[in-house]
Amino acid sequence: MKLIKNLAQYYVDLLVKLGILRFSILLALALVALAVVVQVGITMALTGHVDNIDIVRSVFFGILITPWAVYFLSVVVDQLEESRQRLSKLVSKLKDMRTRDQELNRELQDNIERLNQEIQERIKAEEARKVAIRDLENEVFERERTQVELAERTVLLRSFIDASPDLIYYRKANGVFSGCNKAMETLTGKSERQLVGLTPWDVYSKEVAQQVVATDQEVFSSNQSLTYEQWLQYPDGRKHFFEMRKVPFYSKDGHHLGLVGFGRDITERKRHEESLERASREKTTFISTISHELRTPLNGIVGLSRMLLDSRLSDEQRRHMQTINVSAITLGNIFNDIIDMDKFDRRKLELFPVPIILNDFVNEMESISALMAQQKGLRFSLDRLTDLPFGIEVDATRLRQVLWNLISNAMKFTKEGGVVVSVSAEVEDTQASIMFQVEDTGIGIPKSELDKIFAMYYQVKSSKDNLHAVGTGIGLAVSAQLVKMMNGDIDVSSEEGYGSTFTVTIQAPLADEQSLLPKPVKTTRSLNIFMVEDIELNVTVACALLESLGHKVTVAMTGKEAQAIFKPEQFDMVFLDIQLPDMTGFEIANHYREVYANLPPLVALTANAISNKKDYLERGMDDAISKPLSVEAVQEVIVKFENELESEVVMKDTSSNESTPSVDGKDIYVHLLDLEMLESYIGIVGPDPMKESVKMFEELMPGYVDVLTSNLTAKDQKGIVSEAHKIKGAAGSVGLKHIQQIAQKAQTPDTPAWSENIADWVEEIKNEYQHDVQVLKEWLSHR
Repeated sequence: MKLIKNLAQYYVDLLVKLGILRFSILLALALVALAVVVQVGITMALTGHVDNIDIVRSVFFGILITPWAVYFLSVVVDQLEESRQRLSKLVSKLKDMRTRDQELNRELQDNIERLNQEIQERIKAEEARKVAIRDLENEVFERERTQVELAERTVLLRSFIDASPDLIYYRKANGVFSGCNKAMETLTGKSERQLVGLTPWDVYSKEVAQQVVATDQEVFSSNQSLTYEQWLQYPDGRKHFFEMRKVPFYSKDGHHLGLVGFGRDITERKRHEESLERASREKTTFISTISHELRTPLNGIVGLSRMLLDSRLSDEQRRHMQTINVSAITLGNIFNDIIDMDKFDRRKLELFPVPIILNDFVNEMESISALMAQQKGLRFSLDRLTDLPFGIEVDATRLRQVLWNLISNAMKFTKEGGVVVSVSAEVEDTQASIMFQVEDTGIGIPKSELDKIFAMYYQVKSSKDNLHAVGTGIGLAVSAQLVKMMNGDIDVSSEEGYGSTFTVTIQAPLADEQSLLPKPVKTTRSLNIFMVEDIELNVTVACALLESLGHKVTVAMTGKEAQAIFKPEQFDMVFLDIQLPDMTGFEIANHYREVYANLPPLVALTANAISNKKDYLERGMDDAISKPLSVEAVQEVIVKFENELESEVVMKDTSSNESTPSVDGKDIYVHLLDLEMLESYIGIVGPDPMKESVKMFEELMPGYVDVLTSNLTAKDQKGIVSEAHKIKGAAGSVGLKHIQQIAQKAQTPDTPAWSENIADWVEEIKNEYQHDVQVLKEWLSHR
């Protein structure tokens, strides 16, 4: 079978190789030859012989039939071959297609698997998407709820910010406003929308803007918060005092965005502080006034007793007079304690050291202390343990005050026995160390109290007799402070029931002995002296002393009288008491200097201790001396101005003294109202327009007063003057003369003592304008 297939394949291959025609001829020849051979064979078999005709016939029929059959067969075979080849190709293609189909099938399977995977993934993704959508919906819901809550919180926070009385604002790094609260809108007079985009230069006055911008730059440069105080003005002119705090703020990435500002109105606190300061000043004034009033009779006692001690007296009279003199001096020291208590509270204790002869100082303390001990029936002794330097530079008044406090306390709390004062000194180069010890045999101080007795107002109670061992608790505290200021120390040792010992050590430079030697007093000529003094006793003492020196004295007892009767050409010197019932000595001096071109020396008389004459000279005086007058002080001041007095051409008529012009009394209308203006105005237009003007004045004045008060608190002189000018004009337009006059003073800062009096003038306007308006209404009701 295989052989047949191979022969058939060979046949077909040969056909294809030779072509149909040649193959057909070759095949036909082969067949003819085969036919001849078969024919010959068959004939030979049948007949035994072969004729030529048989061969020819076989060849003829073979040649006739075989080519067509062969050709036909070849065509069929060729077609079959082509069909086979096509079939083979188709089979090959089918194989390829099958292979491709298999590949495609594999790809399809792969794709199906991938698709299935994608479907699974998509299903999972869809589920995830659904979950994500749900989460997103939840997130959106939460975000919306958060936004709602945030909006609510923002609204609430904004409400809080707007409701806050404090200023709150935001400014960018370039200084432009980006937001604020209601309080800031009220202050600036601009809404937040109007304020946004403006700079401090667009909002505040130049002076305020300079401070605002400067503090902004400080915050920006240091990147730290800043707190300071500043006056700010409302649109209506009111000034308020704010405590400002500025804080830098940044974005999440640390970029500097600007600052947040806060401002708290502390005007009331400022006013309270001003009130406390004013109360302190008033307390000081009160103490000074009381001191003056109490010193006045004391100075008279000291002066007269001193003059009597210089006269002829019996021994008993002299002892009595010395007791009076020492008692007055003691009382004066008590006043010093009261004054020093106020100075101690204000930390204004001062020392004014001058050269003194130490032995004279010690002798003086010994004399006064011995007299006091004698009055109480106690023993007293003063021991000089070492040689003392001739002179030292020290504030003798303050040192005397310290020692006198210790000695008086020692005698006060010693019932029997005595007091011993010891003095010693050590000198090194130009410095002396002086030690005073005051030892008593009194009730003593409990050991538990020794560390406390120098505290202000501290009092120790003794277990025996329930006595206060250190008096009022003022003197020792002040003494300790004074000793400390003298570069010294004060110490105490005591045993209850056996007495106490106080030790005071001070450091003082040595004084030049030549400066302490007595200087001959130059005899002066008789002078005509004009003295302004309101206390009869002081007048008596001063006149007695001055007239004993050969001078003639003319006295005025009020400021108005001093202005009325004074003629500068009639007098060689003027003594001016500082405190008078109607004005001060400084005001009289300023009046003289304004009215007269040439004046005699103006010398201030004061009951207070003079610590610094510069204050008196700056306020119009040529010199100042303390009361009671002493011969030395008067001689020194006269000698000081001797050359000036001698160079003057004296043309005086001392025989003519004019009396003080009297002042007629005036009713309340004349004092408070400008009646001439009011009568004239009402005579023209009638009372009704004036009543309307008064009503308008009442409506305007509270605003004027508020602004004036705020400017006073701010110490804004320009603002005070401006508002006082408005009040003056408004008061003048309705005839309130009294208020107009006060406002005139308030609007004139160049007047003497304006800064000292402006608070009182403002307070007077504030408290009295309503009363004056009522007086005006009452006057108008009768028209």
